[in-house]
Amino acid sequence: MANQKQSGPEPPIKVSTINCIDLSNPDIGESVALLKQACLDCGFFYVVNHGISQEFMDEVFAQSKKFFYLPLNEKLKVLRNEKHRGYTPMFDKVLDPDNQVHGDYKEGYYIGVDVPENDPESEKPFNGPNVWPADGVLPGWRQTMEKFHHEALEVGKAVSRIIALALDLEVDFFDKPEVLGKPIATLRLLHYEDQFSDPAKGIYGAGAHSDFGFITLLATDDVMGLQICKDKDAKPQIWEYVTPIKGAFIVNLGDMLERWSNCMFKSTLHRVLGNGQDRYSVLRPFAVFMID
Repeated sequence: MANQKQSGPEPPIKVSTINCIDLSNPDIGESVALLKQACLDCGFFYVVNHGISQEFMDEVFAQSKKFFYLPLNEKLKVLRNEKHRGYTPMFDKVLDPDNQVHGDYKEGYYIGVDVPENDPESEKPFNGPNVWPADGVLPGWRQTMEKFHHEALEVGKAVSRIIALALDLEVDFFDKPEVLGKPIATLRLLHYEDQFSDPAKGIYGAGAHSDFGFITLLATDDVMGLQICKDKDAKPQIWEYVTPIKGAFIVNLGDMLERWSNCMFKSTLHRVLGNGQDRYSVLRPFAVFMID
């Protein structure tokens, strides 16, 4: 969902304070209360102690950088296809067309749930086999990303169970086949180029938008860039930075969950501003489009 046209100078920015959910906390009631407060307030929260080791997270980022360091002609060999698998070049995405003068200052790589071509499910939109760089170009790259894709999906399921309790549903509500039985869960590797954003000139790392799925898990490096706007209708809009925490996922709710909760929970406008440093992140959108 794109942002509305803005005018005038950008207001001062600040750092947002958001709740942190510890998935190892034995007090599930405390976790539910913290998550519910976050979902009512801004739809963003941190998740820590999620079961993915720091060593493996570091390896995922190292492997991601290896891909983006490749020459452009090598990356274009795995250009994103109609099933939304593969590489997306710089400026490919325009998330806020009303305010952006060109696409986002980022390149990406999309990896989905792998569905073989001979499987009838592959005929559905967003289903199909993944595309991979040649193993001779990036040895072990596919195996690292497939493992992370699987482990991050388990984290998403764990978070969804706390969300269910926060909505006064059964803990396994979103695990049911008819709800999140076969999620469209896409892993997106992102590299933001070392450019400076200038909202007054329509230049963004990623334009303002809200996510359209259920939830998104974001792992990022230590470069600040993500901003959220808790009240999209405010004039002027107030943008707050979300500080990266090493090893944590930043989780945000999507439009789908906002609607499923009868708009009780918030899907919040967010964007990325560049500060002249390269920035790397890994997103795990968790959606449930049952398309027949």
